[in-house]
Amino acid sequence: MRDAHPRERATGVDHYVSDADGIGGRLRVAPEDFRVRERERMDPEPLDEHAGSYPYLLLRATLRRWDTNDFASALSDAMGASRERVSWAGTKDKHAVTTQLFTVRDAEPEEIPDLDGADIEVLGRVGRDLSFGDLAGNEFAIRVRETEGDPAPITRDLRAFAAGGDAADVDPTDDGAPVEIAVPNYFGHQRFGSRRPVTHEVGLAAIRGDWRGAVLAYCGNPYDTEPEDSQRAREVVEDEAGSDSPDWSAALDAMPGRLRYERSMLHRLDEGADWREALEAVPSNLQRLFVNAAQSYVFNRVLSERLRRGLPFTRPVAGDVVAFVERDVPFPKPDMDRLQRATEGRVDTLARHCERGRAFVTAPLVGTETELGDGEPGEIEREVLRELDVDPDDFELPGEFASGGTRRAVVLPTDLTVSEEEGDPVFEFALPSGSYATAVLREYLKCDPERL
Repeated sequence: MRDAHPRERATGVDHYVSDADGIGGRLRVAPEDFRVRERERMDPEPLDEHAGSYPYLLLRATLRRWDTNDFASALSDAMGASRERVSWAGTKDKHAVTTQLFTVRDAEPEEIPDLDGADIEVLGRVGRDLSFGDLAGNEFAIRVRETEGDPAPITRDLRAFAAGGDAADVDPTDDGAPVEIAVPNYFGHQRFGSRRPVTHEVGLAAIRGDWRGAVLAYCGNPYDTEPEDSQRAREVVEDEAGSDSPDWSAALDAMPGRLRYERSMLHRLDEGADWREALEAVPSNLQRLFVNAAQSYVFNRVLSERLRRGLPFTRPVAGDVVAFVERDVPFPKPDMDRLQRATEGRVDTLARHCERGRAFVTAPLVGTETELGDGEPGEIEREVLRELDVDPDDFELPGEFASGGTRRAVVLPTDLTVSEEEGDPVFEFALPSGSYATAVLREYLKCDPERL
């Protein structure tokens, strides 16, 4: 077990599973190097169905160099519609070619615009909008350029992690066939902000009721990985926040136009709004993301401590909470309505279910309804929350910031194929919704997460 890159540790990710040296390399030299396609779960009705019963258009968009939020904004702007009418199931990275679904409320096919870098297909009508996570999973084909070294030793380590054994017991394979690997089900760096990982800091401040700290974590708090004009603008924000009579119009003037969410918060402050009202200036999905990122950070910290202590990921120990898999889904995905505690008398039975792919060990995404584990797993969860000065009851917040919480599988298994394209390795695998390709790739590249 090796220590993670320092920038990963800022998001709660402290270790690598594989002890083998990384292959390095570069991702996303071209958008086509990183391809993602959603496995869809929504079947539309024909377009001539009654719009009153099916008020949402279902779109499939293949996007090149589009951030999902930016595309939704551009789509709604071109239609002259509120962005709240556009929904999607999963947020995708802009430095990629992505194929995903969107719903648009109260729209007609002829209103859907042509946008550069977007191939949009109107599939039909549906009776509800898409919600976050409303997809079966994602298929990835990822080319890594300029690598050094062989990925095979890393693959052996990850196969051993999947089997709960030692890499020395794993037979090498080079026939190009898929192999089963597993990694900790970490939330990827992009969950927290790729260049500037602060969304969890915003969420943690809000959870503690520190609305001022939440706004300043987002609008201030400069990072050396962002452009210089952004850093200078954030410094102005912090200077004004520290004065007796803040001049928010000066901060607004300094903030680049591309940072529109920061500008929307500063505009509210300039109008005399309080700190919470300023934070609520951003779209509702971003408000939820702040709290979700805080939950994700706690989860990552719990997994890192579990890994450090040498607790298994593919089978439970006494005190764990185990989720059985959902029925009739293309991926083995935990069903959070089918949870069981691994008591001393049940731990061996539940371990057999996990070994057969029928159940997963879980850790909490903490909220007001979260029941923490027992034994050593529960000790880890409580220790992390205590260090962060967070309690499940703290998630009883106004509006979009409230969360009841849930649980999430601690391990991420997948069948992996490694091939070559012009001498570069190409990694192909599929993951359930809500899991990150970078959780797999980080083990291979072992680099600054900004390069992922």
